[in-house]
Amino acid sequence: MEITHDHLNKSGWQRELIAIWGYAQRNYFLTKRYFLWEVVWLVYTVMNALTIGFIGVGFGGTDAVYATTFLLIGSMLWSYLSMIFDLLSETVSWERWEGTIEYTFMAPASRATQLIGMGIYAVIYGIVRLVIMLGVISLFFELSLENANYGAAVAILAICSVSLVGFGMVAAVMPLLSPEKGQQVTSIFTAVLLLVSGIYYSVDVLPNWMQPLANISPVYYALNGIREALLHGASFSSQWSNVWPLLIMGAIFPPLGLFLFQRGEIYAKRTGLLKRAG
Repeated sequence: MEITHDHLNKSGWQRELIAIWGYAQRNYFLTKRYFLWEVVWLVYTVMNALTIGFIGVGFGGTDAVYATTFLLIGSMLWSYLSMIFDLLSETVSWERWEGTIEYTFMAPASRATQLIGMGIYAVIYGIVRLVIMLGVISLFFELSLENANYGAAVAILAICSVSLVGFGMVAAVMPLLSPEKGQQVTSIFTAVLLLVSGIYYSVDVLPNWMQPLANISPVYYALNGIREALLHGASFSSQWSNVWPLLIMGAIFPPLGLFLFQRGEIYAKRTGLLKRAG
């Protein structure tokens, strides 16, 4: 970015906003650069959701429409939420692949600015993907959404997105600490979230010792709230039991993730791990 006289005269918060937009725009250009790969992954995600939907049709019994809708809500939301998590957690690996990690970390912008910019882009891109998926899926299935409260569902999704951005920041530390195996550790994070959050089933079916793990997953509360809103028309005010944990996680995870990422960056620079690709 060219630094002009007008840019230097801007206040600190204005410069930070410009930098946040710059990081979001950079991720857009990276997506555009690998557009065909993005299409491949979108097709894969849609096919996976359709597969889950047909399982609901085949095994839904007398209420196949409800079962199908239940499963598809889980599948689509998992696609959105996991994409946000993955995009943040893969920050370091992506920078290493592009060969830009040292330039990025030397840029005159705070680490919070970088991660917030990437988080904003992840949310916007995730929404676009979610809309495309919903359009395709609606061509194949009859969904039980007659009483849906879309406003409550969107509000809960927005709150959950903040906590997922913070959760992704926490996971992004792993590739900094271990260039060889760090990315695999973030995949374990994703797998655990998928297992304990009740994406395709009620958490009640999990072993008793495993069920408490759902309480630390923002995806669990988001799915509960959004399913209640879409399937039963529950209002936002009636969803406090799902909303307050998301608010707490949204207040804790982003600062915690930023702190851990900064500590990890300092450690990686001190020990020479920053440039290593494995």
